[in-house]
Amino acid sequence: MNLKDPNSMNNILGIVLRSGVVLSGTIIAIGTTLFIANHPFDDTSAYLAYNPSLIPHGTFPVSLAGIDSGLISLDPFSIIALGLLVLLATPVVRVALSLFLFAAERDRKFVYLTAAVLAILLFSMLATPLIPLFNG
Repeated sequence: MNLKDPNSMNNILGIVLRSGVVLSGTIIAIGTTLFIANHPFDDTSAYLAYNPSLIPHGTFPVSLAGIDSGLISLDPFSIIALGLLVLLATPVVRVALSLFLFAAERDRKFVYLTAAVLAILLFSMLATPLIPLFNG
């Protein structure tokens, strides 16, 4: 595979994006199937009803630890949340892979640009929850 060829690099990145979306959709479909299997159709409207006076609005996992413990017990909402996390991580993986591909090409300008984009993405995901201004 010739990394100097833009089509080769685009093909690799396209495979990563498509794989991430398909994997995410599969995980979400499994969680949805488990939810429907665990709750009869006449139950779901009441179970999913939005009640603004109740905060939090249901028993949905809101942390990685909550998702982890829910996955162990096969909680459908935790499985769906995992699928959404995979979907959100897919573009980040694409940027990280782009960084390595540009480094393999020895294209310094794009390595620096891609490293800056990756740093901004990682900062926004990992550091902003720790900043009081962003915690409302």
